[in-house]
Amino acid sequence: MSDGTNSATLVNLSTKDVPPVSTRRQALVPIAAMLGGLAARSTLWAQTSPPMKEAPATAANKDRTFLHQEIDYKATPQRIYEVLLDAKQFAAFTGMAAEIDSKAGGAFTLFGGLVVGRNVELIPNQRIVQAWRPTHWDEGVYSIVKFDMKTQPSGTVVVLDHTGFPQGDFDTLDQGWHSHYWDPLKKFLM
Repeated sequence: MSDGTNSATLVNLSTKDVPPVSTRRQALVPIAAMLGGLAARSTLWAQTSPPMKEAPATAANKDRTFLHQEIDYKATPQRIYEVLLDAKQFAAFTGMAAEIDSKAGGAFTLFGGLVVGRNVELIPNQRIVQAWRPTHWDEGVYSIVKFDMKTQPSGTVVVLDHTGFPQGDFDTLDQGWHSHYWDPLKKFLM
């Protein structure tokens, strides 16, 4: 659906895909918790990357349910957008199997089946918004992950906003994004 002001494609998730919730926060909590649990507890991830210690959240971060990161890359926004939505390239940079339907509303399975979800909004070469969850979360629990790609003189800054994860998961997620996405992606794009 387009409002004529941009090329965004929006997708309505059916009630079978995402259970009804009374607040936006309740809708986002499951997705964020999935990533945190995945990064901290997954034995598959531990086999392909250095093990992560699951420590209690620091006092300063224990109540945080939102994280924001900005990462610079020496690549174009188009290149980064393609890598994040192409199953073969995603698998190549993470070292784990991926299946990705790169259309708005398309389902994806990442990290050998440990993360699943749907593309909610796609603006080519600019933005990817996903409803996603680790498979060990309770059925129907999702968080929201938004990748914005902004052109910079030296390449692209990827702005990540991950919202709706459970309290206590901030520290694990913050580290997990770097060790499972940003650092391997930098090496892949070299």
